[in-house]
Amino acid sequence: MKILVGSENPVKINCTKVAFEKFFENVEVLPFSVPSSVADQPKNEETFEGAKNRVDALKMINDKQNLNADFFVGIEGGITQLYGKWFVTGIMCIMNSSGKIGFGTAPWFELLEVMYKEIEAGLELGSVTNKYLGE
Repeated sequence: MKILVGSENPVKINCTKVAFEKFFENVEVLPFSVPSSVADQPKNEETFEGAKNRVDALKMINDKQNLNADFFVGIEGGITQLYGKWFVTGIMCIMNSSGKIGFGTAPWFELLEVMYKEIEAGLELGSVTNKYLGE
């Protein structure tokens, strides 16, 4: 089972491998740095678009390099506004070799107002989360 993941981030690579190993044997995950083609800090539907754009870029690499991958995985972190509040979101887009696409999300949590203000000031979610949560 060959999976291409649109990131060189070790956390994203490992979570992809762990998830696929729950359903398949002999999982090989190949990381590729591909653009999300959205803002550095995506918001709302843009987070879904970024994950999908990564999958599309992976499919193009697969076709060009004849890698014969079985799945393509795009993971995008962003923030979403609902019910007058901002939430941290993790969006996954997965495409199989036949072109069928599905989306999933990581658990959401409410973003503290002080954190949102720092994001609005230009910081990225990852650095703000590290500052306040230590991770």
